[in-house]
Amino acid sequence: MKIEHIAPREIEAKSFEIITKELEERQLVIPEEVAFLVKRCIHTTADFEYAKTMRFSDHAIRIMANLIREGAHIVTDTNMALSGINKRVLAEYGGEVHCFMADEDVAREAKERGVTRATVSMERAAKLPHKVIFAIGNAPTALMNLREMYDRGEFRPEFVIGVPVGFVNVVNAKEQIMETDIPYIINAGRKGGSNVAAAICNAVLYEMKKGNL
Repeated sequence: MKIEHIAPREIEAKSFEIITKELEERQLVIPEEVAFLVKRCIHTTADFEYAKTMRFSDHAIRIMANLIREGAHIVTDTNMALSGINKRVLAEYGGEVHCFMADEDVAREAKERGVTRATVSMERAAKLPHKVIFAIGNAPTALMNLREMYDRGEFRPEFVIGVPVGFVNVVNAKEQIMETDIPYIINAGRKGGSNVAAAICNAVLYEMKKGNL
């Protein structure tokens, strides 16, 4: 196979050109208002199934963009997602990214209570003095705990990105969020990951930076 020599700054643009072309060839039609985000998920994973499985609550992208403008913080369930989200752009709107999963006191409390660190992390996040966008890419128990706090009337998340990957409770946890009135962006089924959670955040941040949102 012939190797293409492409300038580094042109690689991403070329990738999106290929994605757009292949979507057409596969006859996969994405609603225009969410196409930029779905394409970034495909770009991150090289998986065109995201064109079929991404789910959005009403006006989800607009709501998320408005939260960012209001200085919302983002809470993730992995340090990988924390690393991948563009903190510089988010900071321009007054936001920060947090991940409590590796905190020693979180691990200690989770062990004492016999729950996951994700459960304790979500409880910590619910106490932040800011509006919070949850970007969950790994732990279905994070989504389950958010739903439990919602059901008890203790906390209603401003926004949930729910894309945990795996086999145990993953599908049901995502569906539990979609049953509520919480604004969400979710990938139905088993697929997802920390890289996808970060990609969704960055897709919105980059479109805001371009003035498109």
